[in-house]
Amino acid sequence: MKETDTKKTEKEDQRQNLLPVDELRQMIALFNPCTDDYLFVLDFQEDTYYISPYATERFSLPEYYFHDVVNNLLAVTYEKDRGALTEDLEDLLASKDRETHNLIYRWLNTEGQPVWINCRGRVVRRDGEVVYMVGCINEIGRKQKADNVSGLLGESSLQMFLQSYADEIPDGYILRLGLDNFKSINTKLGIEYGDMVLRRMGDIIEQCVHDGQHLYRIVADEFMIIDFNGGTASDASELYRSIRRSLDQFVEENHYEAFVTVSGGILLCRDVQDFSWSQIMKFSEFALTEAKQLGKNREYIFSQNDYDAFLKRRMLTQSLRQSVANNMEGFEVYYQPIFHSNTGKLSGAEALMRYHTADGMVMPGEFIPILEETGLIIPAGRWILYEALRFAKRMEETIPDFRVNVNVSYVQVMKSDVVEDIMEALRVCDMKPKDLVIELTESGLIESDVYFTRLWKQLKENGVRLALDDFGTGYSNFHYLNDLRPDIIKIDRSFTMRAMANEYEYNLLSLLSGMVRNLELKVCVEGVETEEERDKIALLPPDFSQGFFYGRPCAQDVFEEKFIRNAAVQW
Repeated sequence: MKETDTKKTEKEDQRQNLLPVDELRQMIALFNPCTDDYLFVLDFQEDTYYISPYATERFSLPEYYFHDVVNNLLAVTYEKDRGALTEDLEDLLASKDRETHNLIYRWLNTEGQPVWINCRGRVVRRDGEVVYMVGCINEIGRKQKADNVSGLLGESSLQMFLQSYADEIPDGYILRLGLDNFKSINTKLGIEYGDMVLRRMGDIIEQCVHDGQHLYRIVADEFMIIDFNGGTASDASELYRSIRRSLDQFVEENHYEAFVTVSGGILLCRDVQDFSWSQIMKFSEFALTEAKQLGKNREYIFSQNDYDAFLKRRMLTQSLRQSVANNMEGFEVYYQPIFHSNTGKLSGAEALMRYHTADGMVMPGEFIPILEETGLIIPAGRWILYEALRFAKRMEETIPDFRVNVNVSYVQVMKSDVVEDIMEALRVCDMKPKDLVIELTESGLIESDVYFTRLWKQLKENGVRLALDDFGTGYSNFHYLNDLRPDIIKIDRSFTMRAMANEYEYNLLSLLSGMVRNLELKVCVEGVETEEERDKIALLPPDFSQGFFYGRPCAQDVFEEKFIRNAAVQW
């Protein structure tokens, strides 16, 4: 065949492939309900764009058929990706032989959030000039309907199934299962071994589920069983235990190469008022998380009261973050007096953190653990240190030997340079190290032994006094008294109460007081609330006393009025 004949044949083939745009639009409309992807045709001659109509339900397109293509496409494209799209389209139009378009970028969904897409198209030309482009857009971040690792249907299939019940709440339960510490299996034994465990887990659950129940693999190492056949809480618990027993057998058969356990969160359908996808996923995730926090390898049944408490705690966490960011707004320092037991004169005060929102004061037992868990205790701890030292500086004008006690959290010890913070605060506030007493609970000492020992040594070398707080609450490792030699031992209120009510406990407190004195340490008894308790404690006698009998924690101005301006007060 001659070369001219070959070229003629190619042109004829090209003309045959050049389908009318209207026909392409009809084909896209026909395929619209048959695919999850979005088909499109871009007519460069007429400057029009046609896409699968249901794309408008997902993306912020003006319509599924529109003019002024470039400007409308740029409007739906994420701002940071508009340059790449513009460059690609310009190159496409300038090129004489380019046949394809393949670009990964982001479109904005109907809520204005960026969604990753892969836009692929075939360019059709007439005599070298671009006529139109026909192609397909798919969401590359969209979740799969099935999972090839476990062989189960996936999260998007679960969502479609649950949405079919949106108008009525079925009778039954949802069991959300999660492997415990699965990440360590992938890390230690490899991803292939981890995939094998997931496949085996899928098999185990399939063997345990009953007819009419539905099983899905959702995120990572989690599975979900749907029972809409009227199953009860006890049925769900029995199913969970059956799965756990089968998993234990699998671990044993594999000679404990990987010790795998599973936790389960149970959600009863009757506890779901709004049977929506988001609500079901939130409640079931909460239930599974609670099971893991209770120690793992166990089940937990969703409780609305527990969930409400969780939401309250989450709101408080957010409030605390905002307060710390806004110069500690809502925080306040209260001071509780500490007296010399032998003279009854004021020795100093303990600085105590307080926090309030628009709804009122929040108990320390609620917000302090959140500060520690989130790490916010580090900036909050620095703040109270400076506040307490400035307060002590003012108090020294009336009481020269006034000392202020500041609590330090074990989180501060392990995650910040707390010694540097303390010494810098003393320098800035022009205070002597001996006028500051740092308190750390005995439980914190146990949890951060190495770090605490280093802190202890550095502070003592710098002349800062140290107190071991809450002594007698259950740990009482007496070797710490000799090894670390704190300046002060603070006897916890619970120990004090037992000593007041029981002669044996009182004798034990007396022996402890004598032992501490023999070590040349000082004792402060906390929780003295009545005159009778004061008199009985005075027989020991401790070096310092603290409690409601002497004074409750109060704001700085109240403390000054009650204990400084009236300096003659003594007990």
